[in-house]
Amino acid sequence: MTTGAVRIVLVLSTFRLTAPEGKYRMKTKSKMNPMLMKVILISVVIHIAAAFVAGVITIATIVIQEEAQFEEAPAIEVEEPPKEVKVNIRPQPAPQNAPLRNLRMKQIGNIQVANVDVDLPSMGESFTVSAGLGGVGGGSLLGGTRGSIGMGMSNVNIFGIQSRAERFLFLIDASKEMLEDKKGGLNSYRAIKDEITSMVSHLSAGTLFNVGFYNNGKVALFKPQPVSAGVEVTDELVRWVSPINTDPSKLGIAGASKLPLRALPEHPAHQSMKGYSWGGGSENAYLTQVALEQSVDAVFFITGSHGGFQRIAKPHTPEEKAKWAKVTASKEHQAIVQARKAEQVVMKQKVASKLAQLNKQRAAKGLPPKIIHGDAVSELGLKWTTKAPPRMTPSFLEVGDVKKYFKELSAVLYEDRGGQAPSVNVVLFLAGDEKLKEGHEASLKDYVRFFSGKHRVIRGLNEIQSARSAAVTVN
Repeated sequence: MTTGAVRIVLVLSTFRLTAPEGKYRMKTKSKMNPMLMKVILISVVIHIAAAFVAGVITIATIVIQEEAQFEEAPAIEVEEPPKEVKVNIRPQPAPQNAPLRNLRMKQIGNIQVANVDVDLPSMGESFTVSAGLGGVGGGSLLGGTRGSIGMGMSNVNIFGIQSRAERFLFLIDASKEMLEDKKGGLNSYRAIKDEITSMVSHLSAGTLFNVGFYNNGKVALFKPQPVSAGVEVTDELVRWVSPINTDPSKLGIAGASKLPLRALPEHPAHQSMKGYSWGGGSENAYLTQVALEQSVDAVFFITGSHGGFQRIAKPHTPEEKAKWAKVTASKEHQAIVQARKAEQVVMKQKVASKLAQLNKQRAAKGLPPKIIHGDAVSELGLKWTTKAPPRMTPSFLEVGDVKKYFKELSAVLYEDRGGQAPSVNVVLFLAGDEKLKEGHEASLKDYVRFFSGKHRVIRGLNEIQSARSAAVTVN
């Protein structure tokens, strides 16, 4: 109910209740104005309706409120604080200045790394650092191909043959052929060893090298793989080289063996070199593959005999062996063999007697004992009276096939890996009046040309001494 409506009702009630009895009483015969009565009633109804509506609205908005809705608060993740770390700080002693006299400098060029078999695709077996930003070499950080980025390059000059590279291999013939009197004997061989060790001592730090001695298919390498040049490794090399062919009673190379070949094992040339037992073309081919598998940039052979590419004796077939077995079983062959064996006993005594007599004469002249490098009988002027037993004739892999093999081998070891095959150089050491075998000079030239190398012929001790060039090489 509104305030206006309440006020009208109260006025009417008050008027009715408080009027004095009889003073304001109307006469019963008088009548209320009907129009006024309608106005009053309409006003009362309107006020009552308005008051009702206002009351409903008030109750709806204030008294009856929508019940509050509560949502569960998200869970709060509590992270554990990190554990307390206690650090014990110990007082450091005051630094003391070391006296300058205790400071030392040590060359670190001699860095040797154990052999590790690492298979890196497209990088080869021997990655090295060299000049420029050239190609990446192939094989091993350490086997593979020529190509580098330039930090270990060295100039090499061996008896006048020069080369500039980062990885070198020096292979020296240790056969008795190198020790002949006409070539200067042990003194000449000592000069050759000195040339090699001198050259190694002049290599730049970081240049890789290896040295090997060979005789009759057996090779002794200074290290299994090339190592970095330096003072300490040079001293080690000198000690290793020193006893080789120094004492006439202890000639040869200790620890030499027939090194296994790895590349192209099924090729007929590989099989032929694997089975050979004596020099010639088979030995040259075998040593060439040994050198190529060292993953170097330049190879130097110093030898008393080299015929370049020559045909290689192939392994005997079962048919050839069966045919030869029939020959050796014949009575005629057996008689020849027995006669030669009987004379060998006598000939051995003759050789010993003749050699003792000769060495006595040499000692009187201040000369070392004579070294027999081949057939003692022929070298001492003796002759057999019996017939030599026949030998089984081998079949051969011809020179053209041998060259094709080494072209394929170079591709497998180098070109296919983005590298370049090494240059192969030959220093041929002969006596003063010695002549090359027929065809060997042309074959040797073809051989070094094939490997982009050079060759030189040196005769006798005097020429060896004058041709030495390692000591003046600057790196």
